[in-house]
Amino acid sequence: MTTRPFQFFCVHGHYYQPPRGNPITGHIGFEPEAGDYRNWNERITAEAYRPNAEIGNFDRISFDLGEPMLSWLRRRSPETYQRIISADHKHLAAKKVGNAIGSVFHHAILPLLKRRDKRTLLYWGNAAFQHHFGRKPEGVWLPEMAVDLETLQIVEAAGYRYTILSQGQINEPIENGGAFWVDLENGHKLAVFVRNDELSNDLSFNVSAAGGAGHWARNKLGVRRAKGGLTLVAVGGETFGHHHLGEERFLHWLLAHEARAVGYRVVTLNEYLNTFEPTETVTVKPFTAYGARSVSDWSLGWKGYLLRAFDHLNAALDELYLDVLRPLNVNLWRLRDLYVNVWLKHQTGAQFLAEFAPKLTSEQETRILTMLNAQFYMGKSYTSNSLEPARFDSPETRFGIANAALVVKLVEQASGERLGSTLRNNLLLVQDEISGLNGAQVYDSVLEEFKIGEATPATSIEPVPEPTDESAAQSNP
Repeated sequence: MTTRPFQFFCVHGHYYQPPRGNPITGHIGFEPEAGDYRNWNERITAEAYRPNAEIGNFDRISFDLGEPMLSWLRRRSPETYQRIISADHKHLAAKKVGNAIGSVFHHAILPLLKRRDKRTLLYWGNAAFQHHFGRKPEGVWLPEMAVDLETLQIVEAAGYRYTILSQGQINEPIENGGAFWVDLENGHKLAVFVRNDELSNDLSFNVSAAGGAGHWARNKLGVRRAKGGLTLVAVGGETFGHHHLGEERFLHWLLAHEARAVGYRVVTLNEYLNTFEPTETVTVKPFTAYGARSVSDWSLGWKGYLLRAFDHLNAALDELYLDVLRPLNVNLWRLRDLYVNVWLKHQTGAQFLAEFAPKLTSEQETRILTMLNAQFYMGKSYTSNSLEPARFDSPETRFGIANAALVVKLVEQASGERLGSTLRNNLLLVQDEISGLNGAQVYDSVLEEFKIGEATPATSIEPVPEPTDESAAQSNP
C-alpha cells in the first residue's frame, strides 16, 4: 500500500427518498405539501438531484442512492439519472474505482430484522447496484447507520469491503475518518469509515449560514490540518439544494477549489481505500444508529407495536412460504435472494422458475411466484420510514401498512390462508395518543384506498410507471 500523504477530505452524500403512494402500481400521485410540484420526488429532483448532477458534484463526491429513487429517476428524469450513472463511470475510468457505493434494497433498519432477512436485503441491494451501475459495489450505506455485530458480519459475507459509521458509534477516541478495521469475531474483518459528526452536522443544519465555501474551509477544515489522515463528512445528499436551496454551489466550490486551497486533497471513499489499507482496529458500539441513537428507540411506543405486528406477519409468511415451495427441493432462502432478478426484469417469472423446476404446471408457477412476491412486499413493509414519523398515519407509515396488507392478500391467493384478522388485531395495539387513531383503522383505510382486497393481480411484480402529467391531472383533480 502507498504511504499516506498528509491530509485528505471526502464528502459522502446519502441520497434517499422513502417509497410512498400505491404499493401495487408504484404511483405516488399528487402530494399537496410539495408546493408547486406534483410530489416530493419531483420537487427534490428539481431542487437537489438535477442541479447537483448538472454542476458536476456527483463527479467529486462519494455517494449512495437508494433503489426506489434510482428507478424513479430513470423513468421520470432520465437525463439526471444518466448524469449520475455517468459520474460513477467517469470516476471508474479515471481512478480505477467508481465513486458510488451500494445501499440496502428496502431501506430497513437491519438490526431489527432476522439474520436471513438482513442477508436477503443486502443481496438484493447488491444486485440492484449492479443493475444500475454495471459493476459490483465496494462499500454499502446502512440505513440510519444502524449496526450490530451480526449486521456487519453479513455485510462482509455479502462481498462489501466497508461501511460508514458516525464517531458516536465507535468506542475508541479517533481523530480521523479511517478507514479502520473491525474484528467481526468470526475470523473475518470489515473496514469502516467514520464520519466527523461535528463537521457533518454543521453542514447538514448550518450550511446556509456558513459564510460560503471558502469561509467554511478556512475556519472549519483549516484548523483540522494537524489531525492528519482523512476527514470525512457524511450527510443527506439533499442537504445541498433541497434542505438549503442553492447550496449545491457551496458543495461545488468546496470540492473544486476551497478544500484544496487550505491544503486538502479531495478524494472519494473507494479511491481512498484502494490506496490506503486500514492499519488500526476499532470496536463498534452495538445496536446503535446515526448519532449513536439506540436501535431500541424504534421499539418504543406505537412503533414497537407496529414492528411486532410486522414481525408476527413475517413469521407466518415464512412458515407458509416453506410449505408452498417445499416441493421444489431447493434452498428456498437462496431462491428468495435470486428472485430479485425477476423484479429487475432480467428474467420473467417463468424463466426464473424453469432453472429450478422445469416441469411445473401454470397453476404451480402462479402459486410460487405469488409467495415470492409476498416475500418481496414483506421486505417493503419494514422500510425505516414506517417507523420514523411522530405519528403513524403519515404517508410513509401508511405505505408500510399497505405493503403488509398486500402480503396478506398474496398469501391468501397462494395458500388459502387468511392472515388479515390476526394482522388487524395486532394493529389495534398501534395507538396514536393524540388523535386516538389506531393501526387497524389505518389498515382498513389502505385496503379501501388501494383496493387491495378486490382485484389485486396474483403475480403483480413490477411497479407501473408514473402517469404522465396529463393523465395524472385527469385522474387526480
